Amino acid sequence: MTFDQMLAATNISASGLSAERLRMEVVANNIANAYATRSPAGGPYRRQEVVFAAVLGDRLRPSKTHPAVLGGVEVVGIEEDPSEFQRVYNPGHPDADADGFVFLPNVQLPLEMVNLITASRAYEANLRAMQSYRQMAEQALVLLRG
Repeated sequence: MTFDQMLAATNISASGLSAERLRMEVVANNIANAYATRSPAGGPYRRQEVVFAAVLGDRLRPSKTHPAVLGGVEVVGIEEDPSEFQRVYNPGHPDADADGFVFLPNVQLPLEMVNLITASRAYEANLRAMQSYRQMAEQALVLLRG
């Protein structure tokens, strides 16, 4: 067993930590722009979501030259939510149309808070998995010295 194979479990958790950190950043950005009626693209801010994919590929079919390697998760991209903008009557707003309606971002704060909590919990779970693996490795070394 190579050193890389021994650390495969930590690599999986590390990829999860990195992906969930990015997810929390995107959710925080959505919350920060929940009422932004102007964006660089023009119009109101459009909610974003992180897209994950499992890293598998040919790694599921081990051979003598290429042993099975577990992959973890990777961020495929950040996509905009295509749902409709909220339309609110506010004739005094600088971005109101001729009828007095303003288009607000498609960000729903309760949904963003749920996403933030789930990302935080997933981050914690990956961190605890890494800590457990470290403790098991330390115990194995103590037994080997022993």
